[in-house]
Amino acid sequence: MATRIAYALILLVNSILSWIMLTDWAVRKLEHLTLEYMPVTCAGHQCYGFVAVHRINFALGVFHAIMAIMLLGVRSSKDGRGPIQNGFWGPKIVAWIGLIVVSFLIPDGFFLTWASTIAYIGAILFLLLGLILLVDLAHAWAEYCLEKIEMQDSKLWRGLLISSTLSMYIGSIAGTIVMYIFFAHSGCGMNQAAISINLILLLLVSVISVHPTIQESNSRAGLAQSAMVAIYCTYLTMSAVGMEPDDLHCNPLIRARGTRKATIILGAIVTFLTVAYTTTRAATYGLALGGRGNAYTQLAQDDSSAAEHGMVSQQPSSRREMHAEALRAAVESGALPASALDDSDDEDDDENDTKNSRDDERASTQYNYSLFHVIFLLACAWVATLLTMNFEGGKGEDFVPVGRTYWASWVKIVSAWVCYGIYAWSLLAPVVLPDRFDY
Repeated sequence: MATRIAYALILLVNSILSWIMLTDWAVRKLEHLTLEYMPVTCAGHQCYGFVAVHRINFALGVFHAIMAIMLLGVRSSKDGRGPIQNGFWGPKIVAWIGLIVVSFLIPDGFFLTWASTIAYIGAILFLLLGLILLVDLAHAWAEYCLEKIEMQDSKLWRGLLISSTLSMYIGSIAGTIVMYIFFAHSGCGMNQAAISINLILLLLVSVISVHPTIQESNSRAGLAQSAMVAIYCTYLTMSAVGMEPDDLHCNPLIRARGTRKATIILGAIVTFLTVAYTTTRAATYGLALGGRGNAYTQLAQDDSSAAEHGMVSQQPSSRREMHAEALRAAVESGALPASALDDSDDEDDDENDTKNSRDDERASTQYNYSLFHVIFLLACAWVATLLTMNFEGGKGEDFVPVGRTYWASWVKIVSAWVCYGIYAWSLLAPVVLPDRFDY
């Protein structure tokens, strides 16, 4: 956990540094520190940190790409490359800073191409990954509660499932009403369409989730998952209309009086914290990515015949289990007394307390190290694209609002629609492709 938090903090610091580079103050300070050797320009014109943002995120992206290659195929901490993931933080930070410095020596033309192609594609992939994880989380949460209810007949879990579902639906409806009141005035066609489509899709997936055909294929599907998807997509829509420009007087938040600078800073930090958390969760949540961990595959043997001869019927997953299986077979054959198993358990417990308490990945890593860094690479592309897409610098602002462009608003609106689509497909897929699902 400490390792993942450390990587998330590096991404957070890198994102905040990128955001600061959008200010005119940071650009002048950078040019002053380099004795005017590295003027921040875009094809000969002042771009107010546009390229600087991509340079900084490109550097961290290259760092994670190198880490992904170095850790390719690592399955346990016993691999000699295992400590590279969890240690050597001093050299890692030096390498990260060094890559940032080197990135400022690369010509501007490279980053103009990078920003419009590779970074843009990486940002889209990162968004899709986050939506898939959200849908997977919705199913996992509901199934976990249902398992607790079925196994324990727990009123606590039943109440928690029902109350959370109702709360999320109430929050979704309340949010929709608020958006209609404050952001859907006459002339705000974009907001009216986005809010109305979100409401229609919310009702549609809710009906689909309880349809008899869906319930027949997957009895665990229901309103609990739909509620979580609904509240998240409503949040995305509200965030979109709340962060759009106010050129059509459709965003009263921008015209609101108060500590505008503090609001911008707080909004940026919350955005970067959310990205860091989402990235870390996505990078370690192997279930939604096609497999969790790297556990060794057990040998398939005839257990009944092996048991008759006192033989080991499964491949041991560690030296400790191999020793235990050998003792168990010897006791069953009469070669050793039954007390030998108790003595062995005491010795193994002592050894386990001293070794495994320090290393919980000797048998298998808890997540795919290479995939972890690939997802962080995509996160760097998303942060750079979020900060620079359709950004117009040079307006004299101390701090630039993060995501306050029509592009960012539309990305959130379309992301909500895609999330509904992914969730609807997760409900319909067992009906359309029954042979590929077994509930």
